Amino acid sequence: MISQLSWKVGGQQGEGIESTGEIFSMAMNRMGYHLYSYRHFSSRIKGGHTNNKIRVSTKPMRAISDDLDILVAFDQETIDFNAHELREGGIIIADSKFNPKLPEGLKAVRFFTVPLTEIADELGTSLMKNMVSIGASAAILGIPVESFRNIVEDMFLRKGEKVVEKNMEAIRRGFEYVNELTGGQLPEFQLEKADGQKQLFMIGNDAIALGALAAGCRFMPAYPITPASEIMEYLIKKLPKFGGTVIQTEDEIAAITMAIGANYGGVRAMTASAGPGLSLMMEAIGLAGITETPVVIVNTQRGGPSTGMPTKQEQSDVNAMIYGTHGDIPKVVIAPSTVEECFYDTAEAFNIAEEFQLPVIVLTDLTLSLGKQTVTPFDYSKVEIRRGKLLAGQELPPKEQNDLFKRYEVTEDGVSPRVVPGQKYGLHHVTGVEHDQTGRPSENAANRVQQMDKRMRKLQGVLKAFKNPITFDAPHEEADVLIVGINSTIGTIQEAKGRLEQEGVKVNHAQIRLIHPFPAEQLKPYVEKAKQVIVVEHNAQAQVANLIKLNVGHEEKIKSVLKYDGNPFLPKEIYTEVKGLIKHGDYERVSQ
Repeated sequence: MISQLSWKVGGQQGEGIESTGEIFSMAMNRMGYHLYSYRHFSSRIKGGHTNNKIRVSTKPMRAISDDLDILVAFDQETIDFNAHELREGGIIIADSKFNPKLPEGLKAVRFFTVPLTEIADELGTSLMKNMVSIGASAAILGIPVESFRNIVEDMFLRKGEKVVEKNMEAIRRGFEYVNELTGGQLPEFQLEKADGQKQLFMIGNDAIALGALAAGCRFMPAYPITPASEIMEYLIKKLPKFGGTVIQTEDEIAAITMAIGANYGGVRAMTASAGPGLSLMMEAIGLAGITETPVVIVNTQRGGPSTGMPTKQEQSDVNAMIYGTHGDIPKVVIAPSTVEECFYDTAEAFNIAEEFQLPVIVLTDLTLSLGKQTVTPFDYSKVEIRRGKLLAGQELPPKEQNDLFKRYEVTEDGVSPRVVPGQKYGLHHVTGVEHDQTGRPSENAANRVQQMDKRMRKLQGVLKAFKNPITFDAPHEEADVLIVGINSTIGTIQEAKGRLEQEGVKVNHAQIRLIHPFPAEQLKPYVEKAKQVIVVEHNAQAQVANLIKLNVGHEEKIKSVLKYDGNPFLPKEIYTEVKGLIKHGDYERVSQ
């Protein structure tokens, strides 16, 4: 029996690849297995190769596997593109319709041609070939056909019982065909029994949307863009149930300015986009900074620059999120690493935005945003709603005639009392130019310094308020190497760390969750005590590594492992790269 399995389905976009992976995943999830999936897809509506790789395990994991056990191929391109991942003894289930062939030089794999399309046509439509392939996979793994019934009913019962039975028959036919080919379930593909615990199965974008909902967000203006659109799509369904609404705007500039306006009116609001959209938002983010208006913005990183690679993995927006706006404003950039953190950090982003009256960017990447995985059910009791110095609903002291409320009053912590429009005795001026304590425009030199210093003092408060800005797995007082990452690299680094530890390398791991203001004091001791620091990131300029050099120093010991081809890191890639860098260092720890 095996404790984990890697399964992939591939074909042309629009052939039902996503739904095939979804049905397989949901069945395994409901049996209590832990899942991690990554979907490779083209930047077009229909056509072009797409695949969905799903890792199934009896234990939690947060990375796709190095190799592949089972490949389901709807076309020859899927075999040519993915067969090299198959381990020795792995299986290809290929649709006989396209006369499949094995690539030359492929190591020993078992090759089953199955009439997926033919069986589906016999049942009424070729679209059901995905159900036939599910049955074929189930036969390899020894999963009973009836295990899929409740999923099929969830998907098709609204279309009638006849449709449900047709799809169940497709699964059954696929199961029977492969079962006859193999002579029964293959023992080497029998998974150990799962723990049976109920787990959520979701993408990071859904967790972000749910976190916003739990935090009291009631308005979302946004413009659709890959890979952020699911946040808007989730809230379109859910926000109206809580008295909120979503507006699809004409562009990202309208989205951010509407979100700022709603927050100014006292409503918790957010927007979400990707790199190109954030570029358009930068001037308005500056407006939120100088008017000290809270706003939450999600940036799901993808391949850039310009349109770049909209459906591929990258982490190249770090510099843009910190330095993109012109002038100096206080801004917070949070970078969750897991789906759980996507939920909790988004909820906390609304608190930080209101407590410190500034823009907060929640920075994710495509793998984290769209990778579907099992998640421990969220604890809603951990979600707080803290609105800071908002005075809405309070009675303000009377003002003399023509006196304005000191909306930008200079305070020790840099945060001023905040009112909402129409509040009695709360009248003040709002402008994007420099202003005095009441908001009236002022270019007085002393006032400029006073207001600038006041705004920038907020960042010190953020550093104190944000809990666990870095996640550490650091058992060694003095490590041979400290590996640092952000966002979705956490699980891949953890697996590489385990392999290195088995070879006698003392490895600490730090995952940065607060990008700006940078938690230098927390990271510094670990950098100082490590013989070498290796930063793993998806960009060409080593943006996170340079951020560490700028804030912590020790440039001489900091090295980078970079990947920017559009694909996520595999554990073996980080293991190999780190091992190579250690061997070329001033010491030798890795066994020959």
